[in-house]
Order: sequence, then structure tokens, then C-alpha cells
Amino acid sequence: MYRERPSRLPGAFVWSGNSGGETRVLPDGCMDLIYRDGNITIAGPDTRAHVVDGEQWSTAVGLRFAPGCAPRVIGIPAHELADLRVSLDDVWSSRATRHAVERLLGSDDPGAVLEDIALQHDARADDPDALLVDQVSQQARIGDDVTTIAAAVGLSTRQLHRRCRDAFGYGAKTLSRILRMTRALDMARAGTTFAAAAAQAGYADQAHLSREVKDLTDVTLGQLVAPAGNSAYRSTE
Repeated sequence: MYRERPSRLPGAFVWSGNSGGETRVLPDGCMDLIYRDGNITIAGPDTRAHVVDGEQWSTAVGLRFAPGCAPRVIGIPAHELADLRVSLDDVWSSRATRHAVERLLGSDDPGAVLEDIALQHDARADDPDALLVDQVSQQARIGDDVTTIAAAVGLSTRQLHRRCRDAFGYGAKTLSRILRMTRALDMARAGTTFAAAAAQAGYADQAHLSREVKDLTDVTLGQLVAPAGNSAYRSTE
């Protein structure tokens, strides 16, 4: 079963998951810190759905950052982790990672500890791109194209692409596709018809939304909306 709650870190969520079957984690523009079996893993930004088997998913607790926010906590550009799952000690020092794991091992609330660790390392106050990241995320979510976003933030399309790769793991075009799909799925899961969700999210029509979902997740729109209340699609196969 998957559960989540809003985090003390702005825009982030603390989640826990335990499943006996296959889990399809959808691309959402986010990165996660995941604690499981005494280890901390960084889940990089996905460009396509990431499928996890039941054993790997068992008894995991995670902190899912808002899009573009993880690099200033983790300390490296997001594109270096795109579509990857790496151990935290591949990025942080062994001492820092060991200290984090020790705190988690002794805690009854590992989700809160992950929040504390992230808040202690959050460099938002020193990040000159913090406001830019927020604006790009907002415009990508409503489906604005690259030219529109670049003009709004005062960058050339090439500059925007470079800054987006550092913050999100990929360029603004891919980010917009992913966040727009996420928005449409949220509406559909809340009961909006597929056609209305497609129109409100800025797709040409329902068929356009269906093609994008299939391309980004490898399953159909109907399959993704059927399991209620989850941000990850759990296969019944």
C-alpha cells in the first residue's frame, strides 16, 4: 500500500510503500531520497515509467522533492542522475551518508528524519535559480511551450535548456510533456472525464493525451486511472 503526506520541505511529500506486486512509478519531474533496509538511494528524474518489482518496493520510505528542488539538497546537477537509481554514498561522503543512515536506523519516523536531513542540506537561500525553477515548473505544468517559457523567464531557449537540465534532469520540452501529463492524470483520477482532462491540460484532444500517456508510461490512460489514490500504477498482472 502506498501512502503520502505533505512534507515540511516546500512542495515535497513524504511517502511510504509496501507492495507484493509490480509497481510502475510514473515520470513526474521529481527526484526522491528513498530509505530501505538500512540504505539510502537517490531516485533520479525519470523520462519514462520505472518498473519496480515487489521485493524491491517492500517497506520503503521516501521523500519526493518538488520538481527542480532536489539538486540543491543532493548537490549535483539533476541530468547526472536522469533515469538512474544510485546509492547516496556515491554522491555524498561516506561519513555524511553513514551519519544519515545511523539517524534513520534509530528512528520511529524515518520519513521525518529524511525531511530533517533534506532541510539541513537545502541550499535554496543560496540558489540564484530558485525562483526561476518555480516559474518554469508552473508554466510547464500548464503546458506552455519552450519559447513561451524562455520568454517569460528572460532566457534564450538554449540557456533555458541548460538550466532545466541542471534543475530537472532534462530540457523544458520534456519537462512540459511530463508535468502536463501528470496534471491531466490528476484530473482524471479526481473524476474529470478523459476528454475534459485533455482539454483543460492543453492537449489537442483525448487521443493526443492517450498517445502521450502511452509514450511516457508504456500503458494506457485507462490502466493508469483505474487504481484510485496512488501516484504509482500497480499492475494486477
